[in-house]
Amino acid sequence: MSGLLETERVGFKKILSSMTTADLISLSDTVTNKLIVVDNVSEATEAILSFSKNAEELLRRKKVNRDLIFKYLASEGVAMSPNSEKHQLVKRTLELWSSVKADGTRLRQPTASDSKDMKSEVGFDPLVLGQQFCQWFFQLLNSQNPSLSQQPLDWGPQHFWPDVRLHLISRVAFEQMDEILGAEMVSKRLLALTNGEHLLLSPNLEPHGLKALASPHGLVLIAVAGTIHRDAACLGVFEQIFGLIRSPLDDSWKIKFVNLKIRGQDAVGGMELAAPALSYTSSELQRLCN
Repeated sequence: MSGLLETERVGFKKILSSMTTADLISLSDTVTNKLIVVDNVSEATEAILSFSKNAEELLRRKKVNRDLIFKYLASEGVAMSPNSEKHQLVKRTLELWSSVKADGTRLRQPTASDSKDMKSEVGFDPLVLGQQFCQWFFQLLNSQNPSLSQQPLDWGPQHFWPDVRLHLISRVAFEQMDEILGAEMVSKRLLALTNGEHLLLSPNLEPHGLKALASPHGLVLIAVAGTIHRDAACLGVFEQIFGLIRSPLDDSWKIKFVNLKIRGQDAVGGMELAAPALSYTSSELQRLCN
């Protein structure tokens, strides 16, 4: 009998779906000691999940390589340094699975009640909302990347205010600036990053990579830094500022504006790539809030 919990099975199906058929069948042979003959991907996957003693043992298998686990964590909105070793990625994956309910209720658009400060019944902590929002947003956006071979989650203009504005600055070979207006167009432009360009955006949710503050008028500002990947390669870093306003209709936070800066690897130093920090000061964010 399998020793895997339902949450772990769901996670492994995503990881295994990124493997080549040859590697998957080879892994099945190893896990089952060649007692089970498999003819296709679905049979191999089921054999691996059924005969694995526990999640850690399966994650440590040679065929479940470091890059597969890194891509999986990025797709789930979990930031890890590109220099992380496999044992660190295994540990973080196990922590993630132990925190997620089997029905996947961790992933949903944050609502006002989610962001109440647990320390005080009446308080509001923008940083708690910032962490929840970034996990939700980047998991949603990364799921649109076809190289992950995952079922894309529910991306679309419904997560933005109709008059949303996207300000995009990209410094790769040369600097390019774009200003995009409207929920449909902004949604499509951001989608093109993951669905079209096959990028993965991995946010740094540590204190030096995430800031959040709230204005008296109901606007919440979330600023986050992170790394950009394509397959196993780290291409550069990004900084993104979201302006959120709560929708009174369904109590969810919708995006009012997005400022996104992308810098290619040539434009940043090695240290910055490992765990990028925000370059925005609190006073700069405060001005955006007013």
